[in-house]
Amino acid sequence: MRITDAKVIVTSPGRNFVTLKITTSDGVTGIGDATLNGRELAVASYLRDHVCPLLIGRDPARIEDTWQYLYRGAYWRRGPVTMTAIAAVDTALWDIKGKVAGLPVYQLLGGRSREGVTVYGHANGETIPEVLDEVAKYVDLGYRAVRVQCGVPGLDATYGVSKDKMFYEPADATLPSEATWSTERYLRVVPELFAAVRDRFGYDLHVLHDIHHRLTPIEAGGLGSRLQEYAPFWLEDPVPAELQDGFRLIRQHTTAPIAVGEVFNSIWDCEQLIREQLIDYIRATVVHAGGITHLRRIFDLAALHHVRTGSHGATDLSPVCMSAALHLDIAVPNFGIQEYMRHTEATDEVFPHGYRFADGYLHPSEEPGLGVDIDEKLAARYPYEPAYLPVNRLTDGSMHHW
Repeated sequence: MRITDAKVIVTSPGRNFVTLKITTSDGVTGIGDATLNGRELAVASYLRDHVCPLLIGRDPARIEDTWQYLYRGAYWRRGPVTMTAIAAVDTALWDIKGKVAGLPVYQLLGGRSREGVTVYGHANGETIPEVLDEVAKYVDLGYRAVRVQCGVPGLDATYGVSKDKMFYEPADATLPSEATWSTERYLRVVPELFAAVRDRFGYDLHVLHDIHHRLTPIEAGGLGSRLQEYAPFWLEDPVPAELQDGFRLIRQHTTAPIAVGEVFNSIWDCEQLIREQLIDYIRATVVHAGGITHLRRIFDLAALHHVRTGSHGATDLSPVCMSAALHLDIAVPNFGIQEYMRHTEATDEVFPHGYRFADGYLHPSEEPGLGVDIDEKLAARYPYEPAYLPVNRLTDGSMHHW
């Protein structure tokens, strides 16, 4: 069996997705997510012009060898575009291997380590009372964990706070929109938010919060120390991760668990953070961290250092990525939690899938392979639409430098 075709499909059923579809000489197909939010066409071109021609004639069963071939053979290693492209190939090959074996992919990864994958939803609102009402909705749906975000008083917009509460999409304009940011106002409101959530819902509910890289290490340490009494499940992305020594300073000031890594694309981005136990959860994803093969490598390293998984799961990761993530989540021993932002009905129609939500857990498909597909005819009805993530400026007009 050999690879006979590899094609890139770009579609926008409410937001842009890039998908790689590989076909073998036996007619078996596999798909992989290749979506890089705001830079989708860069990956599409990388795949179409530089990767797909290399796949024709290769043995689809040689997943590891293909991964190394694409990673080492490019000379220009790592980076979000390269690793997203490799991830798409890797994911599609795992899909094919599962179909050929007649098994869901998680069985090929060692089988179940748990009955279901604990997920968290996003509760957000302009005011704290609005957030509390949104938390209640998720609790009623059966969620055991909820991320809470509220508007910052005095600011016109706050990243992470949306009008559509269930189907949040931050990429909102053909050119990046600009918002104003105030760290001082943010640091005042977050402890009030946590206090209100715990007062209404108690301590059995897991409560998470995303800082979105907005703070310095000392600011993050101070916030963490103030929030400790409210037992946060984690504080996500407290600072940018380029200067990883900054996480050591955070550790010196708080025991609040720290999660980071949704923008990481290789094991080398998080090796120090994991090895020195500067974080508690690693947020890397199948689609942006080199596929199932490489993400498993990251998770295995994390398991040796008491770091658990907590993969990114925003709406810009297609149901193909979510399907792949769940197969890995159900199998690895150090699973922590999985982000789950629901896709729109249009997206689910383009990407029919077998995973399901019940009682606060997601359950991977039991179909051979990943248990997800793409309806190419339907996808063709939704052409690419330029969309960018917003940027922030401080109140004095300067770019937010973190």
